[in-house]
Amino acid sequence: MTHFALGARIGVLTTEPVGLLDYLAPEGGVRLGQLVVVPLGPRRVMGCVWGAGEGGFDAAKLRPVARLIEAEPLTPAVLEFLSRAAEYTLTSLPVLLRMATRAPGLADPPAPRRILHLTGPEPQRMTEARRRVLDVLDEHGDAGLEPGELARLAGVSPSVVAGLTTAGTLTETEAPRDAAFPRLDPSRPGKPLSPDQAAAAEALRARQPEGYSTTLLRGVTGSGKTEVYLEAVAECLARGRQALVMLPEIALSAEFLARVEARFGARPGEWHSGITATERRRLWHMAGRHGVDLVVGARSALFLPFRDLGLIVVDEEHDGAYKQEDGVWYSARDMAVLRASIEGAQVVLASATPALETWVNAQTGKYHRLDLTDRHGADLPEMAAIDLRAEAMEPGRWISPTLTREVAERLGRGEQSLLFLNRRGYAPVTLCRACGQQVGCEDCDARMVEHRVLNRLVCHQCGASRPIPTTCPACGVEGKMAPVGPGVERLAEEVSARWPQARVAVLSSDLFQSARALKAAIADIAAGGADIIIGTQMVAKGHNFPALTLVGVIDADLGLQGADLRAAERSFQLMRQVAGRAGRAGGKGLALLQTHQPEHPVIRAILSGEEEAFWDAEAAARRQAGMPPFGRLAGVILSHPDLGVVTGFARDLAQRAQPLGAAGAELWGPAPAPIARIRGRHRVRMLIRAPRQAPLQEAIRAWLEGVKLPANLRLAVDIDPQSFL
Repeated sequence: MTHFALGARIGVLTTEPVGLLDYLAPEGGVRLGQLVVVPLGPRRVMGCVWGAGEGGFDAAKLRPVARLIEAEPLTPAVLEFLSRAAEYTLTSLPVLLRMATRAPGLADPPAPRRILHLTGPEPQRMTEARRRVLDVLDEHGDAGLEPGELARLAGVSPSVVAGLTTAGTLTETEAPRDAAFPRLDPSRPGKPLSPDQAAAAEALRARQPEGYSTTLLRGVTGSGKTEVYLEAVAECLARGRQALVMLPEIALSAEFLARVEARFGARPGEWHSGITATERRRLWHMAGRHGVDLVVGARSALFLPFRDLGLIVVDEEHDGAYKQEDGVWYSARDMAVLRASIEGAQVVLASATPALETWVNAQTGKYHRLDLTDRHGADLPEMAAIDLRAEAMEPGRWISPTLTREVAERLGRGEQSLLFLNRRGYAPVTLCRACGQQVGCEDCDARMVEHRVLNRLVCHQCGASRPIPTTCPACGVEGKMAPVGPGVERLAEEVSARWPQARVAVLSSDLFQSARALKAAIADIAAGGADIIIGTQMVAKGHNFPALTLVGVIDADLGLQGADLRAAERSFQLMRQVAGRAGRAGGKGLALLQTHQPEHPVIRAILSGEEEAFWDAEAAARRQAGMPPFGRLAGVILSHPDLGVVTGFARDLAQRAQPLGAAGAELWGPAPAPIARIRGRHRVRMLIRAPRQAPLQEAIRAWLEGVKLPANLRLAVDIDPQSFL
């Protein structure tokens, strides 16, 4: 490890655009990648040693490093990854460093911690608050929790936790703050594999000694992709390296963690918003010390300081959840490939419906490709369209007679049905039948969505809410407010009216207060605790409901409208993923798509199963238009509370865009964003299109260099945008 005995070049973790600064190293020097505390103006901030001081000035003027942090230094590979990620996303290095060191109490010394365990009998006097404490401890198993963390997770005061300790229900012990995770055993046998699974697993194992590679593991839903890439994990661990598996949803982690534990004999580390602050700190330290073999996490797990990362799996790699669109704007799928190329690691991109960019990279030979064409132990579901133009639909009802008969048939056989509608809430619009006014958000240019469970209207852009009005806010007429269109809550109302004896479960992100509650609901459904499941797009993401044999898509036309570059691709992916939930455990599955346009090319491609033809057609259209992956895009989003300020600044900025033209790029806009106001801030967008090989980041950097933003104006650059709102 490189030592710097005198001056050290340090990146400080601030939100301001501060470059690397020189500091006086302490006696004994500092190491490359070491985390330190340094003075910055009147503050003390965390920093990371980036190299030797540049010198060239009086060393006596250097301010000394205040303190070394007791953590393993970041490896040169991690430093290079952060530098290149910052350069690619046009993010300042301090902001990337802050994200990569986002673990509570990271600078605290490793003192022992007090841990509470559930050891005694339940207290004689049980209250709702005490029950919540016991439920939280039960959820976290033998690991226990610190008193403050337990109180926070249970939503109770510290006195409730203290009372349970006094009563003997809880016992306090002392534990090391940052203990290593149990070792996983890669020699344990996995599940029996089919011939094509075994061939794919062997191909992944064979590539690991080669160093960096990226492989698209494409398999129809239910084909056993997970078992295949777990064999790659086993090979990685057997070679003494660390592995990372990224999942798009926290709700997917419970079932996956159980599969990992069954395969390797111990639980992996977890990294997502649902884990405690103590576990976040512990996992961060253990990743840097090779004290954890396998991490299962959300997209931010990619920035953990792994000591020797040998494998990254991006499960459901097409999922939009891998794109972060605030703070640091990045695609975790693309950054996974970047990090693996630096670490000499293998990447596995797993999906039944890959992103077009991934498909093209596999077609052109940039990525390897492995295909699983058969379901493991089950047949693919039959798929058909229900032409709503030919159905006798009842007014105010959204389940067609044909779909109604199929649901009734499953109820009679004791099987589950899933009704899919990608709209949260009760109704997307509330309007006045007297004047026609639609209720909008006061702070956003968006209509408020009725949530009858909450008895409120909610803005899905800013989160603002208000009671459902009985009087029109515009004309003052009472009793004329009406919901228009269905959301999942309204669909559940219709289902309960049609089948009052059926057990109905609604899966929508806004109906669960915690990840724990969502996991419990999914586990209950998988165990047969519901007859009819109603869900938004979250039900399409890898859940396995063994008794589910029917999927009904209520509005297959919903994602086909609009000018979104990826509208057809996303609709195709979503419909195929949802349909794939049916018949996974061996029962004959059926997927029915309600549509007003069964002749639409996307609907026809979904029903025919001719996926390669669909991707070929999409690729041809993108190539002709010069759009990704055959061209490059970057979005520029400007916002300000004053419309005149943001539009004037955007106009001036567009007039000085010569560096973009010199790089062969085109600037489109400025124009009001499709949602032109969010949280009281007016939004203007510009879009840059460039040839594939154009130096896009360099041109944008030259364009924005020296630009002074008006007070309170925000400017964000989105390289490779996925959303255009």
